[in-house]
Amino acid sequence: MTKRILLIDDDPDIRAVTQVALEKFAGWQVITAASGAEGLVQAQNKGLDGILLDISMPDMDGFSVFANLQANAGTRQIPVVLLTAKILPSDRRRFADMGVAGVMPKPFNPVTVCDQLAHLFGWG
Repeated sequence: MTKRILLIDDDPDIRAVTQVALEKFAGWQVITAASGAEGLVQAQNKGLDGILLDISMPDMDGFSVFANLQANAGTRQIPVVLLTAKILPSDRRRFADMGVAGVMPKPFNPVTVCDQLAHLFGWG
């Protein structure tokens, strides 16, 4: 069965590269959102297997988006992997306490990102 991933990232280049990599190498269906607010709308309307969420975004950062996802009964069960360029030791603790499925550092290798995400999402 094809996995459906929602990618929420304000960087159009990251969205494009990630979407191509996940669709080409894993055969997953990728829905993209350019902002946290758009991502929350997309998360409501799609039967998703996972969300890839950028932390550093203008207007609504990834922490706020994640809090909104967790507050909604319709989206709280969707596993979330955070996408971030900066991971500080304090962030690791915060991420673990949040209950996210995992953290994916940027930049990442487009060829191996599918395997990394499958592992983080617990898909084998």
